[in-house]
Amino acid sequence: MLKDVKVSAAAERDRRRRWRAYHEEHERIAREWAERGYQYPPPVYPQMPRDLVGLTCGARTRAGTPCKLTVIYMNGRCKLHGGLSTGPTSTEGRERCREAAQKRWAMVKAHATP
Repeated sequence: MLKDVKVSAAAERDRRRRWRAYHEEHERIAREWAERGYQYPPPVYPQMPRDLVGLTCGARTRAGTPCKLTVIYMNGRCKLHGGLSTGPTSTEGRERCREAAQKRWAMVKAHATP
């Protein structure tokens, strides 16, 4: 059984960097195989380093504790802490978003049946 070991911030950053590098390499190999038309033989993917197996999200939860989910994306975060964008933050971005929404709504109204 693995013990909970305090890991320094630098070591944790290095693990996350290696996590991303591993997945980038995996994606590169998969893209090359797809470009070849998925021809036989399939590529040999690199094996995940043992210390990266079971890597947790680690983001801070509302309670202030680190997230313990191990099902994480390529960016090293779980679906709760590394998901899609929450929207524009600048005033220019909000304005562009508002204009796009108005255009979409105008198209919906133009094609709607009475």
